Amino acid sequence: MEQLASLVNANKRLVWRGRYVDTAFLLEVGDEAWLVKISAGRVASVTRVGAVRPSWTFALRAAREHWQLFWQADPKPGYQDLLAMVKKRTLSVEGDLYPFMSNLLYFKELMASLRGRLA
Repeated sequence: MEQLASLVNANKRLVWRGRYVDTAFLLEVGDEAWLVKISAGRVASVTRVGAVRPSWTFALRAAREHWQLFWQADPKPGYQDLLAMVKKRTLSVEGDLYPFMSNLLYFKELMASLRGRLA
């Protein structure tokens, strides 16, 4: 997860796509969680959180095995896209969905930037 900031911030097209995104979201991978702060499309920080959860706008929650399938270099159908995972009920998106849905392509590509690195 520590790679996320460098991967996203090095992608000029992705940063440009998210230039109006300023939010903090919770990413849960099984029992582990990270707070991802986005500022003007750049990943400002990725912080591992414990039992006390910090404030966040929305949360992406899935079991570790589902994220591992999503993060494969060539994911199988149903794991190739965040909304496909929602439809399959392997990913839950909770909280204020406005920033997520209004910048959906940005968040899809942000999460996909880890493909082939964490699977």
